[in-house]
Amino acid sequence: MWQQNIIIDQKELKSLLKETRVIAIIGLKNDPNGPSYQVASYLQRVGYKIIPVNPKLTELFGEKAYPNLKTITQPVDIVDIFRASHRIKVHTEEVLELRPKAAWMQAGIENWEVAKIWAQTGIKVVMNRCIMAEHSILFGSKERPFCPVSFPKKGV
Repeated sequence: MWQQNIIIDQKELKSLLKETRVIAIIGLKNDPNGPSYQVASYLQRVGYKIIPVNPKLTELFGEKAYPNLKTITQPVDIVDIFRASHRIKVHTEEVLELRPKAAWMQAGIENWEVAKIWAQTGIKVVMNRCIMAEHSILFGSKERPFCPVSFPKKGV
């Protein structure tokens, strides 16, 4: 039953984040005012290894950047996605090949069609949640970051 791999429960979110060490971030940009940069910076500060995934970068936060998930040569726990909902589908196969524990679509991003495909293969899926805000709340971070919405829905 694939629905059990769609994570909405706070306990499951906390367990996933506690077990995680490496987070690949699709769409990470070198823009200190941008949502992906702010989230990645926070995640690195609290101890996660960040892998930037953007064909326009060679390095960010002292970490080698990769043009896509297929070129990553190490295990990844979470793939954090900063792409518009309608662009998630282009990453379907490379997420399946990488086999992370989870695929996480940031606040304002959800794609049920792709989520179902990933969930059916055992990959946990989180949608429309900010990994930075969730971590801060669940682990009592002294930082109380504001979660920037990556791709607000039209009309909102």
